[in-house]
Amino acid sequence: MLKIENLNIKKDNRMILREVDFEVNAREIYGILGPNGAGKSSLAYAIMGCNDYQPYEGKIVFEGKEINNLCIWERAKLGITLAWQHEAHFEGITVEDYLLIGMKKMNRTEAGEALQNVLLDPKAYLKRKVDKTLSGGERKRIELAAIFTMRPRLAILDEPDSGIDILALDSVVGFVRNLRQRGTTVILITHRADVAKIAERAALIGEGYLVKEGSSQEVVEYFESRCLVCPQFR
Repeated sequence: MLKIENLNIKKDNRMILREVDFEVNAREIYGILGPNGAGKSSLAYAIMGCNDYQPYEGKIVFEGKEINNLCIWERAKLGITLAWQHEAHFEGITVEDYLLIGMKKMNRTEAGEALQNVLLDPKAYLKRKVDKTLSGGERKRIELAAIFTMRPRLAILDEPDSGIDILALDSVVGFVRNLRQRGTTVILITHRADVAKIAERAALIGEGYLVKEGSSQEVVEYFESRCLVCPQFR
């Protein structure tokens, strides 16, 4: 589904991703593991098409089509979504309406199921307003529920930016696997080895390089046994 070919990203005259190559299969849970500052979020922003994260060299290919020159909304129309760092800010509408916005076919029952999937009681939340009465954690959960209702072809979950860090590990496992069961391919970006183990395959990013790729177990073992904190992040 997704092919990253010799991806180099340059920002503020500094190379932040270097010669990154990997492929993600359709309906796969693929992990991106690495310490803070390694370039993981930069990779997510590049795939989504954010400003200042356009490839300096290399290609991003989605379902056989190079998307380097596509803007965010064009990539979103193809079915790519990214859980953003900041929680949802749609003041004045209900949680239910917020969840219905992203659906191809509005389904109020599914909106309730999406909230249950992030451990929020539909009876308590569907008619609440998306406003300042909700905590940051509640907004994050609602954003995750919205991704569930969107049924994207590719969901990039950048933990902790995506908000999955507010869920217990078993709930994260359930959420990600339920996404995959509904036909969504998931890229799970994390600095936590226990979260990376959810994936079938994974890649380890360090100092902007892809250091190791393989089964999630192989990558986690390498990360835990051989990776040191890079000098600039100590």
